[in-house]
Amino acid sequence: MIEFHPTELDGVLLLVAAASVDERGLFARTYDAATFAKAGLPTHWPQCNTSWNRRQGTLRGMHLQGAPRGDAKIVRCTSGRIFDVVIDLRVNSRTYRQWIARELSAQNRNALVVPVGCAHGFLTLEAGSEVYYMMGETYVPELAQGVRWNDPAFAIRWPSQPVIVSERDASWPDFQP
Repeated sequence: MIEFHPTELDGVLLLVAAASVDERGLFARTYDAATFAKAGLPTHWPQCNTSWNRRQGTLRGMHLQGAPRGDAKIVRCTSGRIFDVVIDLRVNSRTYRQWIARELSAQNRNALVVPVGCAHGFLTLEAGSEVYYMMGETYVPELAQGVRWNDPAFAIRWPSQPVIVSERDASWPDFQP
């Protein structure tokens, strides 16, 4: 069974997959098209990606893909632990410019459902953390957008200072609403 728990941001859900446990270990369904459709969520995921992160303190984000091919995401940490962040950049949203964060880990097996129009990023809390993404659209480089991880417009409270940030992620300009 898959449970969807609302977060403080409109449309951003914490996905909890109930596990069946026995002497072999566990089994959990993490995606089911009928369950997602019944919850009013996307059911088409044409691309899946993974990122493996060598060092604790690696920051990736804050990314989104712009129109006309904005993409929803399901983000899950399959190894290690991450501090996962979503910023609502949907101008007409009640929670516009607000952010939430959740710890995702291989141990808790939770995921975040990130709607179109929200920026996503994370900070690794352990070396060797791996993140698996189901993407609502294929990647189009010329539509790639982002906001800076430390932009004062959002004042994200990261649990620690990043050790590694790509040049692109460090150089997004200040957010202009």
